Amino acid sequence: MKTAAGAKDRFSENDLLPLSALQHYLFCPRQCALIHVEQQWAENRFTAEGRVLHERAHEGGSESRGPVRIVRGLRIRSLRLGLIGQADVVEFHQQSTGPPQPYPVEYKRGKPKPHSADEVQLCAQAMCLEEMLSASIPEGALFYGRPRRRHPVIFEADLRQLVEETADALHRLVQAGMTPAARYEKKCDACSLFDICKPKTVAHSKSAQAYWQKMTQP
Repeated sequence: MKTAAGAKDRFSENDLLPLSALQHYLFCPRQCALIHVEQQWAENRFTAEGRVLHERAHEGGSESRGPVRIVRGLRIRSLRLGLIGQADVVEFHQQSTGPPQPYPVEYKRGKPKPHSADEVQLCAQAMCLEEMLSASIPEGALFYGRPRRRHPVIFEADLRQLVEETADALHRLVQAGMTPAARYEKKCDACSLFDICKPKTVAHSKSAQAYWQKMTQP
């Protein structure tokens, strides 16, 4: 990684991490480390549905619909954020003057979530495109499979800041090479890595060990 102060490109090609890891990190840093540090993976119904939705979104290549050019499965990256990935759909809207306006669209299974992980992933895609195209992208959309409609997302300063902070935290996690301790929460029940992580067993074991050490100290 380049460390020169003020350098635009902070990372080399070899340092780039999957853009999807931002969502893994925001959902659970331990899950993120299991996937991107320990290279563990398992699939359940939710991840399978999401994978199929993304595969369908990438089908069909590129096409034009009036003043809109639609590009599917576009490879993107940012040497400043240290991220690389693939955008489901990027629309290029023809303007009356100047170059076409990029508009990223990310496909998600289910419905809008109470947390901001989806918005962070979409905004990170926009920031990658801005770096690649020297463009300004103020807005994009999340398309959810259950309501089957778009959810517009404005890329405001606080969301962009969260992308920056999450990308930095992700790189620190991977560089440290350590998996955070397990801590069971209700959301763990839907995680495809539940049987690998064992949040109930591992967390209980560490709690019991700490209790025993406390009780046996002189």
